[in-house]
Amino acid sequence: MSEWQEFPKIELHLHIEGGAPPEFIRQLASEKGVSLEGVFAEDGAYAFRDFGHFLQVYEAATSVLRTPEDYLRLTRAVLAESAGHGVIYTEMFLSPDFCGGRDLAAWREYLAAIGEGAAQAEREHGIIMRGIVTPIRHFGPDKAKETALCAAETAGDFITGFGIGGDERAGKPRDFAWAFDCAREAGLRLTAHAGEWEGPDSVRAALDDLRVERIGHGVRAIEDPGLVERLARDGVVLEVCPGSNVALGLYPRLEDHPIARLREAGVKVTVSTDDPPFFRTTMTQEYDDLARAFGWGAEDFAEINRVAAQAAFCDEAIRDAIVKRLEAAP
Repeated sequence: MSEWQEFPKIELHLHIEGGAPPEFIRQLASEKGVSLEGVFAEDGAYAFRDFGHFLQVYEAATSVLRTPEDYLRLTRAVLAESAGHGVIYTEMFLSPDFCGGRDLAAWREYLAAIGEGAAQAEREHGIIMRGIVTPIRHFGPDKAKETALCAAETAGDFITGFGIGGDERAGKPRDFAWAFDCAREAGLRLTAHAGEWEGPDSVRAALDDLRVERIGHGVRAIEDPGLVERLARDGVVLEVCPGSNVALGLYPRLEDHPIARLREAGVKVTVSTDDPPFFRTTMTQEYDDLARAFGWGAEDFAEINRVAAQAAFCDEAIRDAIVKRLEAAP
């Protein structure tokens, strides 16, 4: 067992469908008589060539998730896997696009099932989950508005945030300003994928046009020293997913990844897996690899988790509880 497996961790950037174990998706496909030809490699893992193909494989795999009961089972499976790698608190991206086609009544049914799965996982594994509603960027601004209305109508103790995922190259952040304004007015906290496939300007646009407090990925900010200074000065938190970035070819090796340089420049960074089985990673694997590449130890990871705890989209009672669990770690 890795020395980092039981180390208590907080994860802020995890797509619920992207966390689906391949065997879980194969089982569902078998139950439903669905062919998933081309989705899996010979060793049973997900197979894709590049980011564009990854999105296609992702949507093909999620096509077997068709009912609230499917999502209840998925939630339990993903949270059990996370808890097995020391995660005590996680925020998952949930999309009404996949859960009821952005129909509010259907979304409520899916959300109730996800919430039930989360409650079961908390009882069984001690892991706490909160949801961040995300429109799919390449589905366009109009559908994002529908998703924002779903989010606003279900904001509360469980749905605490709003973000945007999908193909970062589709449209501009300002195209989605209405959706983010709607979510903000409903009391949801805001994040956005940026600075992954588009450069530093995409991070700046997410901050200026969407007024988010966290950035999903954000690593290409390193290409603009002025932006790095701004992130550090304003305390913007980056949800960094190193294994994802390397698996998709954004950086050739982890040693080339800018997470350490960003942190050294005073930027608040956290560590997450994004879509772990797709990228053949886990939170334990991320810690193992970061320790090897950058010489990070227990205090480095403890600091990163303290940053994540303060940045979490949860109420103060939950924050206090997870901070105490972090502090109780040997």
